[in-house]
Amino acid sequence: MAETRPGNTLLQPGDFVRHPARPDWGLGQIQSMIGSRITVNFENAGKLLIDGTVIELERDAPRRP
Repeated sequence: MAETRPGNTLLQPGDFVRHPARPDWGLGQIQSMIGSRITVNFENAGKLLIDGTVIELERDAPRRP
């Protein structure tokens, strides 16, 4: 079984992230993490399930109003 990418182990629900290969999805917020399965709600793509063994999400900060 493949292991979660190292950067993903530093993330937790509530963190803001971006998908490195899909900048068009915009800013996302982690909803849940179960093993290597990461559910993220992206501003332009909605709620998606990310395989943490394949994709290493990039931590980001929320935009200030």
